[in-house]
Amino acid sequence: MGWGDLGVYGEPSRETPNLDRMAAEGMLFPNFYSANPLCSPSRAALLTGRLPIRNGFYTTNAHARNAYTPQEIVGGIPDSEQLLPELLKKAGYVSKIVGKWHLGHRPQFHPLKHGFDEWFGSPNCHFGPYDNKGRPNIPVYRDWEMVGRYYEEFPINLKTGEANLTQIYLQEALDFIKRQAQRHPFFLYWAVDATHAPVYASKPFLGTSQRGRYGDAAREIDDSIGKMLEVLHDLHIADNTFVFFTSDNGAALISAPEQGGSNGPFLCGKQTTFEGGMREPALAWWPGHIAAGQVSHQLGSIMDLFTTSLALAGLTPPRDRAIDGLNLLPALLQGRLMDRPVFYYRGDTLMATTLGQHKAHFWTWTNSWENFRQGIDFCPGQNVSGVTTHNLEDHTKLPLIFHLGRDPGERFPLSFASAEYQEALSRITSVVQQHQEALVPGQPQLNVCNWAVMNWAPPGCEKLGKCLTPPESIPKKCLWSH
Repeated sequence: MGWGDLGVYGEPSRETPNLDRMAAEGMLFPNFYSANPLCSPSRAALLTGRLPIRNGFYTTNAHARNAYTPQEIVGGIPDSEQLLPELLKKAGYVSKIVGKWHLGHRPQFHPLKHGFDEWFGSPNCHFGPYDNKGRPNIPVYRDWEMVGRYYEEFPINLKTGEANLTQIYLQEALDFIKRQAQRHPFFLYWAVDATHAPVYASKPFLGTSQRGRYGDAAREIDDSIGKMLEVLHDLHIADNTFVFFTSDNGAALISAPEQGGSNGPFLCGKQTTFEGGMREPALAWWPGHIAAGQVSHQLGSIMDLFTTSLALAGLTPPRDRAIDGLNLLPALLQGRLMDRPVFYYRGDTLMATTLGQHKAHFWTWTNSWENFRQGIDFCPGQNVSGVTTHNLEDHTKLPLIFHLGRDPGERFPLSFASAEYQEALSRITSVVQQHQEALVPGQPQLNVCNWAVMNWAPPGCEKLGKCLTPPESIPKKCLWSH
């Protein structure tokens, strides 16, 4: 979802009453960022508290290329990474993931091998349908074993957009909360993907939005979150439960308008390191602890949820590695602001950095002219000369700098000769130099693809008669065009 998809962020249809109420009862962050403009790396960063360049969720096959985990990817989350649910076990927490995992689908990457106690969802996105010959349909798991496949046991009607998945995911969440409420402290990671193309919603929500099918999906997610908050109140645990809502990347404008969301006033969308690709809606809710109706101008990151969650559990982050996430409790509970940079990576390349109100672009690129001429447009209707480039432009010697307070759309770079530019450049250069000198990149996980490792025969397929025969194993470099 995008920054502009919620009513509280200015979406004119005002179709997210539950999320809007969550904001009114808690704290809204207007300056909150994902760790990457794409799904898998951002989710890896959320669960490790570390930039994708550190945890290995990037590719070195080409300069500044986005990469993720399609089902032919060989890599996934390394065993060396310590994920949030693993660490929370030390404080007695029981953890469940509902929805999309996306950190690798091979057996060694299974979420239950990385700290989660329960899982209902899929290892990959709900692309398809496939013929189960050239490519298998994506499996849906309950814990260790598959219980079906998308477009088979879990249908998605591409023509109408009807699918019952969000309702299934909601029930899984409610059941888990009710089971754990009086037994154990719990961590629920509700990772639904209904607003990811192909967008879907259940029958009661289809055709109900002013915004088309994407709005239908957003309304159903909003309704589900309302039901989860309601059950917390019913169980009398609302004042002992911290809830945070955000997204893994900006709305995908390539599928707009029918299947794409809104990034508000920001430039471009998913896949780019402009604000529309990485600035996210973010709401924190904790009745009795977070004062109602608050707005924090803290620069926040999805990685902060790792460190903040550990702090809430009385734990400290691992000391044997660099952790990029901040503990947001001072901002949440005391209204304090902490100075920190936001680094915008695309693959192996630091594209931009924000410090305070200033953002410096060291490289600019949307996508290639070849892809753009094929109709792939990450910034429809938003061409900014010299900024939304279709060649990878090097600005490392003289970065483009924007003041995001006055110019959130990144349309008017500061004059190179201005005192403001020189002062901002000096501060940002110092921070970037420190970051790059200390950086130890992780082993890249998104370089190698192999059709033989796809979801041909997941655990549990024998019981269902759903095992498929894989092709010959031929590892090769993954080709990332964006």
